[in-house]
Amino acid sequence: MSLVYQERLSDSPYIELVTHGQTQSVGRTIRPAESHWHMVFVKVNDCFRPIIVGPLSMAGIASWEGEAEIVWVKFKLGTFMPHLPAKNLMNKETFLPEAGKHSFWLNSTTWELPTHENVETFVQRLARNDIVRFDPVVKTALEDHPQDVSPRTLRHRFLHTIGLSQNNIRQIERAQRASFLLEQGKTILDTVYEVGYFDQPHMTRSLKQWVGYTPAQIIAMGEARRG
Repeated sequence: MSLVYQERLSDSPYIELVTHGQTQSVGRTIRPAESHWHMVFVKVNDCFRPIIVGPLSMAGIASWEGEAEIVWVKFKLGTFMPHLPAKNLMNKETFLPEAGKHSFWLNSTTWELPTHENVETFVQRLARNDIVRFDPVVKTALEDHPQDVSPRTLRHRFLHTIGLSQNNIRQIERAQRASFLLEQGKTILDTVYEVGYFDQPHMTRSLKQWVGYTPAQIIAMGEARRG
């Protein structure tokens, strides 16, 4: 395997997941659509590259170079940067300018590069400087609670904080759920029924768009992992 990594959940109100990995050789893989945005810190031969990876509206290809150390910070839905709306980050990587050997520029301020051990402290400092905020209205909407804002305002807040509409997020989540069930050994027809697709072709189209694989391919990968 050319990419080895470990994941951990975070107790930060802004962070969902922190991943620390090392690449052993050049590689690439199909990656799914992603509603969340990330900050990624790549170290290659003592050179650092801080990157903001925006939400990804469909499945695509992820690639990496060899002999790199990588820290991924996956932010919770509703976390956003006021000066960099998520809709402006969609489907692209934004490289942050270096300020020194171990620092970079973000919103006209220099920041020390975090490690996977202190990334929560780093993000808390961003929040204290109003570079990162959290929108509770988006969170409660995703939990299907009634809202005190108009549908138009809610759509605007989703596009500003996440870059995707609430419907797009639901479609991605449904495809991810279907993929998980198929990998665990659920039949195609049972998955269609449980996740709520109209029929098998509907699920196939959804999985190819949001996950990048057909149901049969996902089942085969699950069987291979289980041995």
